[in-house]
Amino acid sequence: MRLSQAFLPVLKESPADAQIVSHKLMLRAGLVRQTAAGIYAWLPLGLRVLNKIEQIVREEQDRAGAIELLMPTLQSADLWRQSGRYDAYGPEMLRIRDRHDREILYGPTNEEMITSLFAADTSSYRQLPRTLYHIQWKFRDEVRPRFGVMRGREFLMKDAYSFDLDEAGARLSYYKQMLAYLRTFQRMGIQAVPMRAANGPIGGDLSHEFIVLAPTGESEVFYDAAYDQFDWSQADLNYADEAGLKGLFERVNTTYAATDETHDEAKWAELPEATRRTGRGIEVGHIFYFGTKYSESMGLKVSGPDGNPVIPHMGSYGVGVSRLVGAIIEASHDDNGIVWPDAVAPWAVGLVTMRGDDAVSQAAASDLYDKLTAAGVETLYDDRDERGGAKLAGMDLMGLPRQVIMGPRGLAAGTVELKDRRTGEKEEISIESALARLTA
Repeated sequence: MRLSQAFLPVLKESPADAQIVSHKLMLRAGLVRQTAAGIYAWLPLGLRVLNKIEQIVREEQDRAGAIELLMPTLQSADLWRQSGRYDAYGPEMLRIRDRHDREILYGPTNEEMITSLFAADTSSYRQLPRTLYHIQWKFRDEVRPRFGVMRGREFLMKDAYSFDLDEAGARLSYYKQMLAYLRTFQRMGIQAVPMRAANGPIGGDLSHEFIVLAPTGESEVFYDAAYDQFDWSQADLNYADEAGLKGLFERVNTTYAATDETHDEAKWAELPEATRRTGRGIEVGHIFYFGTKYSESMGLKVSGPDGNPVIPHMGSYGVGVSRLVGAIIEASHDDNGIVWPDAVAPWAVGLVTMRGDDAVSQAAASDLYDKLTAAGVETLYDDRDERGGAKLAGMDLMGLPRQVIMGPRGLAAGTVELKDRRTGEKEEISIESALARLTA
């Protein structure tokens, strides 16, 4: 992408109503623009990041055996009345009447709809287990939307739902999702610690929130230092390895980690003081087993192995896809702007000419841009006739992992400057070496 032809509006100052780092930087760097309270338009740079996060989530769900579909944003109120949640949900639900005076709602979640869809075409235990998911926009009418995409009213979410014959099967589906979540966040370049969450009326130990550690997080967190050495990718673990999945769950469940909502002072006191870690964190995912709560109320029954009807057990698994954009920025930024992890960066390389009016620099930069693009390296080329310092500040603000900086003096010596955004390290190397390094 050539910046002279792009729509990447950058602000010099943070808007006065932006309170946290991610909100300020997302506005300044041109990721989003607010269109109404808690509702944002995703501009090209922000959409590129959002799409990359979404794709990682999708790939790891597919890898875990979940099946993708797509449900509508609008739902019938009758579905929610069937489960008993329509009147109980509260004012966060946006309720609408269509021209025929039928009651519909903008979905805040999809337990009712997915159960209804699955029930319509499932009759035998042989059709279990199944885990279905979609990535769709949700709406919750927050009374005080704030902090940008971290607590907006409209948000993009991955929600998955598992259907199993019994609790033992549901536990295995839960273990698979726990592994998928650990791998998902690790691929994004962040560590999201699984923490015991409130489990509601069903009880049990199958409810975990995934918390990204960040100084500006909304929750106080307490965790065992063992997580500092935790293998987040679990690369050797297979989804067909039931014993291995159970072992992973038991390790997570017995290694202390909790938010202030579920913190247990007695268990905390049992940890050696040297291994206690505290901080703040941001919830980016939640996995939860709820038994037959929805399958029973929504009339989902299958014929069991003995021919008798069985009510399947269910679980739900959510990832805040749009929320993750803000969470990653909260966890990865500096005084100059965003510092994107490689996997979710909008472009891998930022190419800058210090003198936009210098023909030699422009020719060399255009040639390198063409070669990088041909090699499949996503590159943002700032070819504008602007001050070099302003261009560099813009690249730092947008947070691309690597920068190639070209100027007349360096080119006269046959070199360019290669900068690592995260470390700030710079080195003078030949154009050929830079190209080889960036396409390796």
